[in-house]
Amino acid sequence: MDRQSIRRPAAPSRPTAADPCAPVVRRPHRVLTAAVVAALVGGAALAGCSSSSEGKTGAAASTAAAQAGSAIAGAASAAASAASSVLASAAGGLPSAAASAVSSAQAKASSAIAGIKGGLDAKGDVALGAVSFANGKAETTLTVTNHGQDTSRYVIQVNFTDDSGNVLDVTAVTVPDLAAGQKTEAKATSNRDLSGSVKVAVANAVRY
Repeated sequence: MDRQSIRRPAAPSRPTAADPCAPVVRRPHRVLTAAVVAALVGGAALAGCSSSSEGKTGAAASTAAAQAGSAIAGAASAAASAASSVLASAAGGLPSAAASAVSSAQAKASSAIAGIKGGLDAKGDVALGAVSFANGKAETTLTVTNHGQDTSRYVIQVNFTDDSGNVLDVTAVTVPDLAAGQKTEAKATSNRDLSGSVKVAVANAVRY
């Protein structure tokens, strides 16, 4: 019996790029690489947008803060200007240093009188003498008569003014126990040097 050689069917040839009928060969690793690149590019774009957005937001916040600071500074400047104007008016247009001294003296005198509880108006108990000068300061003598029925103490606010009534200085004079029907003298002296025509007035007096 003749032996015939067994022939195995030939393996199909692999399609090549030169074969126009060859099916498309897909390579998974290249697709994955493209996807990774796309993801990285997209992430970078998003990061850029986020950074840009944050930059714009930060810039807007900085601008708003600067505008707010400018508004506050403007308001503070206006308030300071208004306060200076009021002070100058109250002090008769004196220079700022003098006006500040008058304002401080006024505050001290008012505080001394405001601290008295149950006091009575006693301006009618006080008489003022002429104004004289000593060591550059203006002064006057107060004659205080207790028209009440009890022994009392006094706190008297004396204003030094010019001929127009503008306040040049303020002082507070205290008088110790004064018996009913009795009188005494006290001296009021300006806190700062004054000159020219200076007048005095009892702005307030309290008996307690």
